[in-house]
Amino acid sequence: MIVFQRSIKWIMLISGILTCATAYVLFAPAASLQSAFGVPVSNPMGLIVVRHWGALIGLFGLMLMYGAFNAPVRRMVLLATSAGKAIFILLVLSEGQQFLRSQAGPGIVIDSVRC
Repeated sequence: MIVFQRSIKWIMLISGILTCATAYVLFAPAASLQSAFGVPVSNPMGLIVVRHWGALIGLFGLMLMYGAFNAPVRRMVLLATSAGKAIFILLVLSEGQQFLRSQAGPGIVIDSVRC
C-alpha cells in the first residue's frame, strides 16, 4: 500500500494521459464508435452523443492529470473518474454484452484495472 501511495502521482498522470488519448472520439466519432463497438452511428443525434462522450472522457483525463499534481483534489478526482468508469463498465456488462467481443471487451478490462 505504501508503494501505491508513493506512486499515486505517476499512476494518475499515466492514467490521465491514456484517458485523454481516447478523447479522439470527439474528433472522429463515427470511426471511433465503429472501431470500439463494431457498430456505425445511425443518425446525427448519435454523433452528438458520441462526441459528448468523447469530451467527457477527455475531461476525465485532464482531471486525472490535474489531480496528479494537486494533492488536495486527488481524492475527489479519483472518486469522480472511478465512478464514471464503474458506471460505463456496469452499463456494458448489463446492457451491451454483445460488445464485449469487439474492442470494448479489452477496454472494459483496462477500465476495471484503472477503476
